[in-house]
Amino acid sequence: MRSGYSRVDRVSDSIKKEVADILNRHVKDPRLAFMTITYVRVARDLRHARIYFTSMREDADLEAVFEGLRRATGFVQRKLGERLHLRYTPHLSFTYDTSVARGLRMTRLLAEIEHEIDEIDEINGDDSPTVP
Repeated sequence: MRSGYSRVDRVSDSIKKEVADILNRHVKDPRLAFMTITYVRVARDLRHARIYFTSMREDADLEAVFEGLRRATGFVQRKLGERLHLRYTPHLSFTYDTSVARGLRMTRLLAEIEHEIDEIDEINGDDSPTVP
């Protein structure tokens, strides 16, 4: 009986964990500080891995971050090959994950809407909660 957790999923999780560790502990590039690996998508043949990341620094210059990643990719890939016991070390590519920024924007917009509703309720003198 097959489980719902495929080999590709297990390799993806391992790559995410190992790449995050390699970047945090072994790459000393300040452009890559406060970077978080959010997701890894691995091809079915396990030869390519797209690594999604985000930066927790608000002033992060994405071009500088990508340059730092470009320079570190070979090192990260070599270290990954040493840590994972796969026939082929996946070719790594990095992609900026915009989902965190979109989530923060949505949270901010919802807070603004809630604030506007509260102001309207104060003007109307309505103390009961509004039903959408």
